[in-house]
Amino acid sequence: MLSSHFVLLPLFGSVASAANLWATHYSGTINYLTFSGSSLTLTKSTSTGNNKLPSWITYDGVGKALYIPDETFYGAQGGNLVSFAIGTNGSLSSIETGATPLGAVATALYGGSDGKSFIANAHYQSSQVTTFKLPLSGGQPLQTLKYTGKGVNPSRQEAPHPHHAFVDPTGDFLIVPDLGTDLIRINKIDKTTGKLTECGTGKPVPGTGPRHGVFWIPANASSRVRRAAAGTTLFVANELSNTVTGWSVSYPSGGCLTLTLKQTLTPYQGNSTAVRGTKVGEVHVKGNFLYSANRNDKKFSPNDSLSQYTIASDGTLTWTDNTSSYGTYPRTFDINKAGDYVAIGDQTTANVAIVTRDTTTGKLGNRVADLRISTVGTPENEDGVSAVVWAE
Repeated sequence: MLSSHFVLLPLFGSVASAANLWATHYSGTINYLTFSGSSLTLTKSTSTGNNKLPSWITYDGVGKALYIPDETFYGAQGGNLVSFAIGTNGSLSSIETGATPLGAVATALYGGSDGKSFIANAHYQSSQVTTFKLPLSGGQPLQTLKYTGKGVNPSRQEAPHPHHAFVDPTGDFLIVPDLGTDLIRINKIDKTTGKLTECGTGKPVPGTGPRHGVFWIPANASSRVRRAAAGTTLFVANELSNTVTGWSVSYPSGGCLTLTLKQTLTPYQGNSTAVRGTKVGEVHVKGNFLYSANRNDKKFSPNDSLSQYTIASDGTLTWTDNTSSYGTYPRTFDINKAGDYVAIGDQTTANVAIVTRDTTTGKLGNRVADLRISTVGTPENEDGVSAVVWAE
């Protein structure tokens, strides 16, 4: 693995103008990266301060702010949600904090007139979701939803483990995949007060372990009904069963969003089973293509893989391809707005790899740039690269 701050690799495809990314490292840094199309460089690294284990990045480009939760899960009373104001050339200033329970692994903006007046936090370690009104005031959460129960896997499902929080296309519901109880928790949003009201669940097969999700809307939906279009599908990455599931989404008049399971696929050709030790991570959608990260599958030994699926007009999936993650334990990845590059954050090898993406076929291509950030990690530990997003 590369040990220098940057590396130049041959460029496959057209030259891209400079772009920037943010990446967190579990050593306690938020890093501003510059991508030129053939190189990736570290422009600035900033400490996350009392946030000891930065686990996620919520980027608000319009508001010029970053929100970083803290995954600290032992040896402390709690963690800190930190907001940073973005200055020039990657400079950051910490402007507000909020005191959180242990084990925050994901955050999501929601509510208000702009969809960014509140922020929700999923806490894997302490089995809850917390919310704050923005800007953060340094105080306690606005609301806490504490979960109980367990699943069928005694080593991983001894308690609820919320692992993601994200808003549906209408902005009316907050979705929380709970790995520990095999539930996809659905919360109705009061956009004025920020209050969440639990209003139902999707129920995966026991032992599935839902971790991360993303919505897809048919391209032919008219603009008027697009946000709640017929055919809207929720795709969920399942860590324990190493599958991706598709859920039909319905919006009963005046009621709660409902989910109906319609498809389950593994990340490999022929629906073959993942090798022992694999842990499916994130999923993302671009156009009519879905992608999943497959941690520790060693598909491109010693590197792991990403999977590509093609989405049909009815929201069903067809496996399409596996490509290298160019590192190990790809915890995080992000597709740029133009859709021609994907940034892959390999946690254990602590590198960010940039690969090309064909905007027509969705196929992922060659690695064109790569950067190791700080120290490498240890498999299964909370160290190395934790999150990466394009600054767009």
